[in-house]
Amino acid sequence: MMAMAFLAAAYTLSLELKRLEGLGKISSHKMKVQVGLPASITELITAGIIWFLIGYKIVFAALNYQEFVGDTQGFLLSAKGSLLGGIALGVIAAYLRYREKEKQKLEKPEWREEIVRPYQLVGNLTITAAVGGILGAKIFHNLENLDEFFADPVGSLISFSGLTMYGGLIVGGIAVLWYGKKKGIPMGHLSDAAAPGLMLAYGIGRIGCQVAGDGDWGIVNTTPNPFSLLPDWAWSYNYPHNVNSVGIPIPGCEGSHCMMLPEAVYPTPLYESIACIMLFSVLWGLRKRIIIPGMLFFVYLVLNGFERFWIEKIRVNTKYIIFGNEITQAEIISTLLVISGLVGIYILRKRNKSDSPK
Repeated sequence: MMAMAFLAAAYTLSLELKRLEGLGKISSHKMKVQVGLPASITELITAGIIWFLIGYKIVFAALNYQEFVGDTQGFLLSAKGSLLGGIALGVIAAYLRYREKEKQKLEKPEWREEIVRPYQLVGNLTITAAVGGILGAKIFHNLENLDEFFADPVGSLISFSGLTMYGGLIVGGIAVLWYGKKKGIPMGHLSDAAAPGLMLAYGIGRIGCQVAGDGDWGIVNTTPNPFSLLPDWAWSYNYPHNVNSVGIPIPGCEGSHCMMLPEAVYPTPLYESIACIMLFSVLWGLRKRIIIPGMLFFVYLVLNGFERFWIEKIRVNTKYIIFGNEITQAEIISTLLVISGLVGIYILRKRNKSDSPK
């Protein structure tokens, strides 16, 4: 679901960058590239190593499927693999890279000027967001759960679970804006183009939290379902087979992930998925109506912060005691996002009025 979230955000970003370029609000840039060179030793080694690692794991997983599905995370983080499979794929990848460069090789390599359009950078922007986002999500999660981190520092850092959304948003956002600025894309237009996709990606990602049961659930909810059309599991849910393996044993279940919560809780990831996909529709509808660069992103900050602040009221999370009041990290950040969004909207509106002809 995380991969689908990134792909959805990349797709909407690409559509918006194309639209903004068509309106003349952003432009392509030229860059010089040298063509006709043969494959370098570095390129061949890089291709070989990457595909060696892929083959090392994939071939072993195919030959030992039950072990792979029984403990996927443990397998991926272990030294287990197929040496023969890794070498085979590594050699093939290096050879294909060599052949590709040979076909493009010129008798005399030359420098050419290529036009790079903003939407062609979406792949790099997505990778930048993924690396920065996952790094930020891990950092913020460990800051929020220092006791778990100190108990098992290595496990906390390499675990696939334990990702804080706001950490990913802040660090990933900064990384994307830095890359966009480096490539000449105006910060206001880039942030506006990314805003709807960010909301959509969050909604899709929360679907993964719901179906996996990764601990992002709500507080205990034992009240009867008051809505006849709403399934009981959408009102209160005990997350059977949750990936954290917390709770009580499920009768008759054998193997891993055979636990469920002793008391049903609010399925808050489900609520966030629905809310954020609806808010994505709002932002997508506003994108052509708001013409001030940066304004749509500030609207996104307000909507995102508002949604997260109120869901925290029924969500399980680490709480801090500040001035005698219990408050979560997400409540602090969401409040700051709403304030930042409102201040940004005010400043942009005021600046736009002063810049406009009378």
